[in-house]
Amino acid sequence: MLNPYIFREYDIRGKVADDFHPEVVVLLGRAFGTFVKRSGGQEIALSGDIRLTTPDLMDAFREGVLSTGVDVINLRIIPTPVNYYSMYRLGVSGAVQVTGSHNPPEFNGFKLSLHKKPVYGSQIQSLKEMIDHEDFETGEGTETRHKILPGYNQMILDKINIERSMRVVMDCGNAAAAINAPQLFRKLGVELTELYCEIDGTFPNHHPDPTVKKNLADLISTMQSGNHDVGIAFDGDADRIGVV
Repeated sequence: MLNPYIFREYDIRGKVADDFHPEVVVLLGRAFGTFVKRSGGQEIALSGDIRLTTPDLMDAFREGVLSTGVDVINLRIIPTPVNYYSMYRLGVSGAVQVTGSHNPPEFNGFKLSLHKKPVYGSQIQSLKEMIDHEDFETGEGTETRHKILPGYNQMILDKINIERSMRVVMDCGNAAAAINAPQLFRKLGVELTELYCEIDGTFPNHHPDPTVKKNLADLISTMQSGNHDVGIAFDGDADRIGVV
């Protein structure tokens, strides 16, 4: 059963157990593949965050996209900003990040992009209409895998130069930022103190939402020692931060 409330203004999101049974996710992939193909596109990048449910959702979504004749570059598990970077680096027509962002572990979802722009509003509703009317393209797409992270990391290092020493506390929230943020900061010459930079999709220490003050409690406490210049907390997929 397709629950209409998963089609939000800026993404597709819901509780995995209730809203994203495999057959539903295949349909979402078929709809997005059709959407891409009818826009003149032929290839998408697909990746996801570190939630425990993400790999299965990626598999089902990929199956749906491939069935429309659209090709998939599988970038596997990466932070959301790296997914956005892939559109420019790889020249793909679209990109999909499977992520629950800052929501609790039982949630997950899909952030969609087409021709380097976010898919939102009426475009997301059009995907629902395709599913409702079973209005899909058909074909046989191909899948390839690509390691995008080294190129992204090097791009950051090439663009940023920190001219003075900095002492930073970083709270990754056991989430996607832990994949590459600590190593990037150290390569930039930052003196880094890590909080919860071990990947754990159950988020055992606190909810990965830095817009809620209680989730910053340990970061604030560490900053109060007076031994650091700035504290940074990432959300679940590393596309937003809180700063202390």
